[in-house]
Amino acid sequence: MTKRQASAGLNLTLGLGLMLTAALSEALAQEPPPAFFMHTAPRPLPEVRFENDQGETMSLADFRGSVVLLNLWATWCAPCRREMPTLDRLQAELGGPDFEVVALSIDRKGLPAVQEFYDELGLETLAIYFDETGEAQRALGVLGLPTTLLLDRDGKDVGRLLGPAEWDSPEMMAFLRDYVNRTASEDGSDRSRHALASDTPQRGGRSHRRNAFLPAAERFHLIGHLEVGP
Repeated sequence: MTKRQASAGLNLTLGLGLMLTAALSEALAQEPPPAFFMHTAPRPLPEVRFENDQGETMSLADFRGSVVLLNLWATWCAPCRREMPTLDRLQAELGGPDFEVVALSIDRKGLPAVQEFYDELGLETLAIYFDETGEAQRALGVLGLPTTLLLDRDGKDVGRLLGPAEWDSPEMMAFLRDYVNRTASEDGSDRSRHALASDTPQRGGRSHRRNAFLPAAERFHLIGHLEVGP
């Protein structure tokens, strides 16, 4: 066998090995929970602007480089009230350089209504973001609340969930942790240093299995084009 043939054989073996590794990684990827609809390909989103609790104008572009769970909600939405504490706990567990929960209120009453809601429910880790204009809801094609979008590191829409969920359930956190870690590896940079550890302890020492989705009652609040809430 010549050196050229040996080199070609080695390259072929390495190539096959890489393909097998990629296929295995895809096969072992955590499946999304049943009601989480994942798109076949990432979808670009329009520019969406909103404010934070300091009155600063922000956009989704400010979160590029991180996986974002974008949740549209309102203080007058009963299903939202039920799921917001679980989003707060999710942010406490997984939030960091690689993952951020962006809970975006569409309350027309703005910051005072959102701050009062956060105080009432004792939300501690979620940052406050709000859009009094309703433009974000319309631009993102949101027809009901709550609606949650999973955004990749480029700010593209990769999946949606309509209705409330228990975001801190073991199934949901395992799915999100796996997605964050896989995208860190695929990025080809040093992001893997920040990848979420699979053995991150559950807050409060939860060990029992729970359904990732809340009961069907009051699951989804359909909103009209000009609805402002109470």
